[in-house]
Amino acid sequence: MARPNDSIIRTADICDDHGDARVCELQFRDFAARDHFHGEVVTFATFEDNKGIRGLIAEGGAGKVLVVDGRGSMRRALCGGNIAAEAQEHGWEGLVYNGAIRDSHEFAELDFGVKALGATAMPPRQNGLGRANEALVIGGIAVNPGDYLYADRDAVILLAGPVHG
Repeated sequence: MARPNDSIIRTADICDDHGDARVCELQFRDFAARDHFHGEVVTFATFEDNKGIRGLIAEGGAGKVLVVDGRGSMRRALCGGNIAAEAQEHGWEGLVYNGAIRDSHEFAELDFGVKALGATAMPPRQNGLGRANEALVIGGIAVNPGDYLYADRDAVILLAGPVHG
């Protein structure tokens, strides 16, 4: 089955044509089979705690990208292979973590995008600290629910809405 993001939309091309593109200053690593994806932003703010992410993912993500602000912590993973597989099953275009994932070997065959700062072995806490649909600041840019995210090997960029044809 072809996914909507089968054609690559280059972030550099968007930045050439759209001076209002916000470029995230963080250098993410790619963990799943796709290094390019795009979609409407859904946000989740947390710190070393992923309780609530699974429920948010289960709401469905066709045409959407989940951006999780874990405040850059590399001590505890916010996503493992099971959660990532569930996100793919629920149609998410991609996941972006300002933090760590774990079980990275389980991500390689997933046919969607997963970007994170890195990987660690420690599991997340389950205290319920996370909040969905929060305005975030990640890598020097504002990330708002409903923004449109484009990601490829070069960058993660955001705009107020989609700009591709």
